[in-house]
Amino acid sequence: MKTVRRLLFGEIIRAVVFVALGFLALFLFFDMVDELQSLSRFGSQGYLLQHALIYIALKIPSHLYELLPISVLIGSIFVMARLAQSSEFTILRTGGLEPWMALSSLLKLGLIFVGLTFFFGDYAAPWAERQAQQIKAPYQGQLTLGQTGAWLREKQGTQQFAVNVRRFDGIDQMEEVRIHAFNERGQLLAITHAQKAQIQAGQWQLQQVDHKSVLAPSPQQAAKFSAIQLGTKVWTTGISSDMVAAALLSPDRMSTWELFGYMRHLSVNNQNAQRYEIEFWRKVFYPLSCLVMLVLALPFAYLHFRSGQIAGHVFGGVLAGISFALLNNVFSFIGNLQNWQPLLTSAAPALLYSAVSLAAFWWMVLRR
Repeated sequence: MKTVRRLLFGEIIRAVVFVALGFLALFLFFDMVDELQSLSRFGSQGYLLQHALIYIALKIPSHLYELLPISVLIGSIFVMARLAQSSEFTILRTGGLEPWMALSSLLKLGLIFVGLTFFFGDYAAPWAERQAQQIKAPYQGQLTLGQTGAWLREKQGTQQFAVNVRRFDGIDQMEEVRIHAFNERGQLLAITHAQKAQIQAGQWQLQQVDHKSVLAPSPQQAAKFSAIQLGTKVWTTGISSDMVAAALLSPDRMSTWELFGYMRHLSVNNQNAQRYEIEFWRKVFYPLSCLVMLVLALPFAYLHFRSGQIAGHVFGGVLAGISFALLNNVFSFIGNLQNWQPLLTSAAPALLYSAVSLAAFWWMVLRR
């Protein structure tokens, strides 16, 4: 059995690597075309070809994260169909390779691809995205969200804070920061405006500060206003750089742990976290789609054909993989609009295709 596993694992891994490299080369070509526009736009500001090449290289982990499941499907279908065409899989079945043994062997291989996908999605891609943003930000400007920037909320004891960040470099530097403080009745207490701010552990270091406060000694007395200007000011807060980036970036660029922390922050501050909950569960289930792809590919090994049909079956497998990715994205948007349960919304495509794969496996293998 070890020899059989070594044969299957080696063939599938080589095919998956070949397909992934082919797709990756295509994606990098498109990235290079986009960066040629950036070179012409920001060249006068010092954005050179070496910066563009480093930026493109840092996009590789996120591309691999997106490509691994579909590469696993195409590569495994090609291997299974080729083994069936050359009758090698028939010989393996004659030698004692039962259907459930073949399925369990592929699932063990799938765990390796699951681990790789999780690594790229949760560690390599977020780190590379930050490095890429740090390289390009000095030339194209900082992260912004529309004309008003990003808004965040935080509750500290009896006070609530509404924070507006106009620009962020993706690491720890911000510009045009406004902090509005309210009491438990929703009355405005103070507005702090800082030209620049740096995010540190458990606090923000505000610079060029204009602080305006509202003093109301009692309900019977009129409110008094005061304004002071400070060079620096420290504001204690639990809002981290990941949370600021989450408000400015698309949630699919965040790691699972960052999404979980931002979800908790939104829930504690009574904000809608539906979009981030769906993306969190998508991040959880997306690596498991590699297992679904391998189950989809196994029935191709039990087909009976001789020649000229591999291309058609591989094409059908590609369409199945594309439909899975499309359904996965569509469910996320519909679930967010219809306020569906995030866990079921994210798990539904994988469960549906797993059921279809097992039904095909039963019909084409076990039933016969």
